[in-house]
Amino acid sequence: MSDREDFLIWLHEDFVRAERAMFNGDDGPRRAIWAEDEPVSVLGAWRNATNRAELIEAFEELATSFSDCTDYAFDLVSFDVGGEMAYTVGYERVAGSVDGQPRTFTLRATQVYRRGDDGWRVVHRHADKVG
Repeated sequence: MSDREDFLIWLHEDFVRAERAMFNGDDGPRRAIWAEDEPVSVLGAWRNATNRAELIEAFEELATSFSDCTDYAFDLVSFDVGGEMAYTVGYERVAGSVDGQPRTFTLRATQVYRRGDDGWRVVHRHADKVG
């Protein structure tokens, strides 16, 4: 299996499962797919973070806002894998509740990943709301 195929399997399984859990109010799976070592960063649609402690705080706070995810899809636009690094660009389409109110929204997301001994981990995310 090529590095690109291996990465796509991880992305479509572990990453998508973690994001769906986040939009259901559970930040544990998302934290598990993020790198534990610095640097890590988020320039998010709702919250920013520039280190691991801020990242955990942001994920915990966001998880309290999200619930009842009925649909999550990651529409991959572009990606590449180069050695121990990878990136993705795509659209996250979400149907769920934000602060108890049903909503559908689309996030435009760019992420950077690093491969370690324990597999792929997210190290940077930039996302913003479309429209």
